[in-house]
Amino acid sequence: MEVAMDVNISVVVAQEMHYGYAQSVCDMIDRAAQHKGSGLARRKPEYVLDKMMQGKAVIALNGEEVIGFCYIETWSHGKYVANSGLIVDPDYRGYGLARSIKAEAFKLSRYKFPDAKIFGLTTSLAVMKINSDLGYRPVTFSELTNDDEFWKGCESCNNYDILVRTKRVHCLCNGMMFDPNWEHLKQNKIGE
Repeated sequence: MEVAMDVNISVVVAQEMHYGYAQSVCDMIDRAAQHKGSGLARRKPEYVLDKMMQGKAVIALNGEEVIGFCYIETWSHGKYVANSGLIVDPDYRGYGLARSIKAEAFKLSRYKFPDAKIFGLTTSLAVMKINSDLGYRPVTFSELTNDDEFWKGCESCNNYDILVRTKRVHCLCNGMMFDPNWEHLKQNKIGE
Protein backbone atom coordinates (compact mmCIF):
# COMPACT_ATOMS: atom_id res chain seq x y z
CA MET A 1 0.00 0.00 0.00
CA GLU A 2 1.43 3.36 -0.99
CA VAL A 3 1.01 5.98 1.71
CA ALA A 4 1.14 9.69 1.08
CA MET A 5 3.11 11.23 3.93
CA ASP A 6 0.86 13.75 5.61
CA VAL A 7 2.37 17.02 6.83
CA ASN A 8 0.43 16.33 10.03
CA ILE A 9 2.97 13.77 11.33
CA SER A 10 4.17 14.42 14.85
CA VAL A 11 6.56 12.56 17.15
CA VAL A 12 6.06 13.64 20.75
CA VAL A 13 6.27 12.51 24.36
CA ALA A 14 2.88 10.93 25.04
CA GLN A 15 0.53 12.98 27.21
CA GLU A 16 -2.99 12.60 28.58
CA MET A 17 -4.53 13.31 25.17
CA HIS A 18 -2.79 10.15 23.88
CA TYR A 19 -3.97 7.71 26.56
CA GLY A 20 -6.74 6.40 24.33
CA TYR A 21 -4.14 5.04 21.89
CA ALA A 22 -2.83 2.33 24.24
CA GLN A 23 -4.89 -0.45 22.64
CA SER A 24 -3.95 0.71 19.13
CA VAL A 25 -0.26 0.56 20.06
CA CYS A 26 -0.67 -3.01 21.38
CA ASP A 27 -2.58 -4.03 18.25
CA MET A 28 0.23 -2.63 16.08
CA ILE A 29 2.83 -4.59 18.10
CA ASP A 30 0.76 -7.79 17.83
CA ARG A 31 0.36 -7.43 14.06
CA ALA A 32 4.08 -6.84 13.62
CA ALA A 33 5.00 -9.80 15.84
CA GLN A 34 2.71 -12.09 13.86
CA HIS A 35 4.04 -10.81 10.55
CA LYS A 36 7.72 -11.02 11.53
CA GLY A 37 7.33 -14.18 13.58
CA SER A 38 10.05 -13.09 15.99
CA GLY A 39 11.61 -10.65 18.31
CA LEU A 40 8.77 -8.46 19.58
CA ALA A 41 7.71 -8.66 23.19
CA ARG A 42 3.98 -8.10 23.41
CA ARG A 43 2.51 -5.69 25.95
CA LYS A 44 -0.92 -5.21 27.46
CA PRO A 45 -2.77 -1.89 27.00
CA GLU A 46 -2.51 -1.24 30.75
CA TYR A 47 1.28 -1.46 30.52
CA VAL A 48 1.44 0.94 27.58
CA LEU A 49 -0.98 3.32 29.31
CA ASP A 50 1.16 3.25 32.46
CA LYS A 51 4.24 4.26 30.42
CA MET A 52 2.28 7.15 28.93
CA MET A 53 1.04 8.27 32.36
CA GLN A 54 4.61 8.21 33.72
CA GLY A 55 5.83 10.45 30.88
CA LYS A 56 8.00 7.58 29.61
CA ALA A 57 6.53 7.05 26.14
CA VAL A 58 6.97 8.56 22.70
CA ILE A 59 4.15 8.37 20.20
CA ALA A 60 4.04 9.13 16.48
CA LEU A 61 0.81 10.28 14.92
CA ASN A 62 -0.40 11.07 11.44
CA GLY A 63 -3.21 13.40 12.38
CA GLU A 64 -5.32 11.25 14.71
CA GLU A 65 -3.85 7.91 13.59
CA VAL A 66 -1.14 6.29 15.75
CA ILE A 67 1.70 5.20 13.47
CA GLY A 68 4.59 4.59 15.86
CA PHE A 69 5.58 4.17 19.47
CA CYS A 70 8.46 3.58 21.89
CA TYR A 71 8.73 3.65 25.68
CA ILE A 72 11.45 3.83 28.29
CA GLU A 73 11.84 1.62 31.32
CA THR A 74 14.27 1.94 34.22
CA TRP A 75 16.15 -0.88 35.89
CA SER A 76 18.54 -1.32 38.81
CA HIS A 77 17.29 1.81 40.60
CA GLY A 78 17.71 4.07 37.56
CA LYS A 79 21.25 2.97 36.66
CA TYR A 80 19.95 1.46 33.42
CA VAL A 81 17.30 2.70 31.02
CA ALA A 82 15.89 0.63 28.18
CA ASN A 83 14.32 2.17 25.10
CA SER A 84 11.86 -0.56 24.24
CA GLY A 85 8.85 -1.42 22.14
CA LEU A 86 9.92 0.60 19.10
CA ILE A 87 7.22 0.03 16.53
CA VAL A 88 6.30 1.74 13.27
CA ASP A 89 3.15 0.96 11.31
CA PRO A 90 4.27 -1.02 8.22
CA ASP A 91 2.65 1.54 5.91
CA TYR A 92 4.98 4.22 7.31
CA ARG A 93 8.27 2.34 7.21
CA GLY A 94 11.08 3.64 5.05
CA TYR A 95 10.45 7.32 5.79
CA GLY A 96 12.82 7.73 8.75
CA LEU A 97 10.01 7.60 11.30
CA ALA A 98 11.73 4.93 13.45
CA ARG A 99 14.81 7.15 13.60
CA SER A 100 12.72 10.12 14.74
CA ILE A 101 10.90 8.07 17.39
CA LYS A 102 14.12 6.50 18.69
CA ALA A 103 15.88 9.89 18.79
CA GLU A 104 13.00 11.36 20.82
CA ALA A 105 13.04 8.37 23.23
CA PHE A 106 16.82 8.74 23.59
CA LYS A 107 16.47 12.47 24.30
CA LEU A 108 13.72 11.76 26.86
CA SER A 109 15.89 9.10 28.53
CA ARG A 110 18.89 11.44 28.77
CA TYR A 111 16.67 14.19 30.19
CA LYS A 112 14.98 12.03 32.82
CA PHE A 113 18.01 9.88 33.68
CA PRO A 114 21.17 11.78 32.65
CA ASP A 115 23.61 9.39 34.37
CA ALA A 116 21.97 6.13 33.32
CA LYS A 117 23.29 3.65 30.81
CA ILE A 118 20.76 3.39 27.98
CA PHE A 119 20.39 0.02 26.33
CA GLY A 120 18.22 -2.05 24.09
CA LEU A 121 17.86 -5.48 22.57
CA THR A 122 17.03 -5.87 18.91
CA THR A 123 17.11 -8.24 15.97
CA SER A 124 16.67 -5.37 13.50
CA LEU A 125 19.63 -4.15 11.46
CA ALA A 126 17.84 -0.83 10.94
CA VAL A 127 17.48 -0.33 14.70
CA MET A 128 21.13 -1.31 15.22
CA LYS A 129 22.12 1.40 12.73
CA ILE A 130 19.90 3.98 14.46
CA ASN A 131 21.34 3.02 17.85
CA SER A 132 24.88 3.24 16.51
CA ASP A 133 24.20 6.72 15.13
CA LEU A 134 22.95 7.76 18.60
CA GLY A 135 26.21 6.60 20.21
CA TYR A 136 25.28 3.08 21.30
CA ARG A 137 27.84 0.29 21.05
CA PRO A 138 27.32 -3.47 20.83
CA VAL A 139 27.65 -5.17 24.22
CA THR A 140 27.32 -8.66 25.62
CA PHE A 141 24.24 -9.51 27.65
CA SER A 142 26.42 -9.63 30.78
CA GLU A 143 26.91 -5.85 30.46
CA LEU A 144 23.17 -5.24 30.60
CA THR A 145 21.13 -5.06 33.74
CA ASN A 146 20.84 -8.31 35.68
CA ASP A 147 17.41 -7.26 36.97
CA ASP A 148 15.12 -10.29 36.66
CA GLU A 149 12.13 -8.04 35.91
CA PHE A 150 13.83 -6.79 32.74
CA TRP A 151 14.47 -10.30 31.46
CA LYS A 152 10.93 -11.32 32.41
CA GLY A 153 9.77 -8.85 29.74
CA CYS A 154 11.31 -11.14 27.11
CA GLU A 155 8.95 -14.01 28.01
CA SER A 156 6.40 -13.11 25.34
CA CYS A 157 9.04 -13.14 22.57
CA ASN A 158 9.10 -16.15 20.23
CA ASN A 159 12.84 -16.53 20.92
CA TYR A 160 12.60 -16.67 24.72
CA ASP A 161 13.52 -20.36 24.82
CA ILE A 162 16.95 -19.51 23.38
CA LEU A 163 17.57 -16.96 26.12
CA VAL A 164 16.56 -19.47 28.80
CA ARG A 165 18.60 -22.35 27.34
CA THR A 166 21.74 -20.18 27.24
CA LYS A 167 21.19 -18.72 30.73
CA ARG A 168 20.86 -15.18 29.32
CA VAL A 169 24.16 -15.36 27.46
CA HIS A 170 22.85 -15.61 23.88
CA CYS A 171 19.70 -14.95 21.91
CA LEU A 172 18.81 -13.76 18.42
CA CYS A 173 18.70 -10.22 19.79
CA ASN A 174 21.79 -8.06 19.95
CA GLY A 175 22.50 -5.92 23.00
CA MET A 176 23.49 -2.31 22.46
CA MET A 177 24.28 0.35 25.03
CA PHE A 178 25.00 4.05 25.39
CA ASP A 179 27.06 4.86 28.46
CA PRO A 180 27.32 8.59 29.30
CA ASN A 181 30.69 7.86 30.94
CA TRP A 182 32.19 6.99 27.56
CA GLU A 183 32.18 10.68 26.64
CA HIS A 184 33.84 11.60 29.95
CA LEU A 185 36.47 8.90 29.44
CA LYS A 186 37.13 10.09 25.88
CA GLN A 187 37.50 13.71 27.07
CA ASN A 188 39.93 12.65 29.83
CA LYS A 189 42.07 10.70 27.35
CA ILE A 190 42.21 13.68 25.00
CA GLY A 191 43.35 15.91 27.85
CA GLU A 192 46.23 13.59 28.82
